[in-house]
Amino acid sequence: MPFTTEPSDVDVIVSGLLGGIDVSGGPTHEQLSILGAITRRVWRRADLDLATMERLGPDETAARLTSPSSRRRFHEIHVALESCRHPQTLEQVELVERYAVAMGTMGPDAPLFRTFVEHGTERATADYDRFIADLLARRVEPSLGATPAAAEPELVSRLERFADLPADSLGAAFLAFYERSGLSLPGATASKLNHFFVAHDMTHVIAGISTTAEGEVALSAFQMGMDDNDINAGALLASLIAHEAGFGTPGTFEPESETLDSDQAAELLAAELARGSRCRADFSLVDHFALAPLPLAEVRERFGVEAPDDPDDGHHLW
Repeated sequence: MPFTTEPSDVDVIVSGLLGGIDVSGGPTHEQLSILGAITRRVWRRADLDLATMERLGPDETAARLTSPSSRRRFHEIHVALESCRHPQTLEQVELVERYAVAMGTMGPDAPLFRTFVEHGTERATADYDRFIADLLARRVEPSLGATPAAAEPELVSRLERFADLPADSLGAAFLAFYERSGLSLPGATASKLNHFFVAHDMTHVIAGISTTAEGEVALSAFQMGMDDNDINAGALLASLIAHEAGFGTPGTFEPESETLDSDQAAELLAAELARGSRCRADFSLVDHFALAPLPLAEVRERFGVEAPDDPDDGHHLW
């Protein structure tokens, strides 16, 4: 279901999150910037002053936050804030775990971050590789299924035929996306990610979000906004680890860190989480080949994709 929260739960969620990042030295500027942006843009509570609000511990937060969906969304944002603490500390990781245990929301993030702080990047990366392999297998283009261990000239030909579609079609926009990037089409070389990239890059095109590091994190937030199921929540976690925490990567780029350490990046993340939550349905894993002949504007209208706040900010393709 879309990433929405009962308005009556927002005060408790924000107070709990403030408590959940209040470790030695207090919350970092980056953590507060992201929480503030989400509070304003997603929960529409610009009236809340993070500097003066009470800070709730795990048990009190759990006692006051009883809705399973609100507890889930609390944990998803808590993990995002956890990934934005630099350097990461065992104190922060253990605090996230205590809130998760209190609310019954423990997820795949816990062992990943604990391994990172207790055993270092090499062990954490190996854990991440196993996590991402399972996740990517669930995020392939639906009509394609598992990716074979070889190049796929027939897939390339199928995608190249999008050139015969009208200029305003989703298929034509998909080809333009690849032309701008200078990358070869999925299937041109053997890659375990070929079928993933068809679905992933179709999602980029429909959402109108670019492939900057900030844009990749924002796209994952947009997806979780459409539906915070395990696949989309996992996509945001994977993106945050690869681009923010910096101890894992799907293999197509080197690990990055502190991508969200600017007010603009924090605002972009929150804006796309909010924009995704206003969509009528999740289009990230639909049959994109069936949609390819349709005008891109019609596809966006079908799913309720609104224009971004600032299409010319360097992080959008609109």
